[in-house]
Amino acid sequence: MKRFLKVLFIIIIILLIFAIVAITTYVIWTLQINKQVYYAKDFGIEVLKSKKDKDNDGIDDYTDILEGAKLEAQRKPRYNSEYYAGGYPPDDEGVCTDVIWRALKNAGYSLKDMVDEDIKNNVDKYQRVGGTPDPNIDFRRVPNLKVYFERNQLSLTLDLNKIEEWQPGDIVAFGKSHIGIISDKRNKKGIPFLLHNGGQPIREENILEVYNNFDPITGHYRMKD
Repeated sequence: MKRFLKVLFIIIIILLIFAIVAITTYVIWTLQINKQVYYAKDFGIEVLKSKKDKDNDGIDDYTDILEGAKLEAQRKPRYNSEYYAGGYPPDDEGVCTDVIWRALKNAGYSLKDMVDEDIKNNVDKYQRVGGTPDPNIDFRRVPNLKVYFERNQLSLTLDLNKIEEWQPGDIVAFGKSHIGIISDKRNKKGIPFLLHNGGQPIREENILEVYNNFDPITGHYRMKD
């Protein structure tokens, strides 16, 4: 019994060491890839400004959406996927889709209302809804957001090499399970940083290209002018 406990203790210590090394490596890697920051001007790219100012705050919609996403990244709400009566989670909780509606809210848009209305009028277009709309959750599901944006907003390139076509405030979807906002920051290749919530410690990061390799980009959207 003593021998068994001793072996178990050694195994636990080894696992802890591996965990510490893995976490340390991840932190160092994350800090390193986010260290060098460039902007559109460094690549001769013109930053698009929306002609609209939905909330009449003197800031164009694209910039407002970007700023809303940055505020969400700075607040770092705890990642928690739950069903909420009324649809909206508490301010200190959220998932990837909450970054989107909160960013659009900063520009004066109610994504929930827009998605609910489109589902109501075109329920057959939304496979994830299954014929039974649920306003408490529909606007927080990636497949539904993809359908909404494809039907109602601008669909753009999926090619990350066309760096000039990726603009701050754009929305990007990966597969059917993740979504985020394009940052104004870029890496040395000119590829933008991603503002998103996957529960990671840094919410604005140089991860777009890496993420695309594991869960390919399936949607790139921009609010219509």
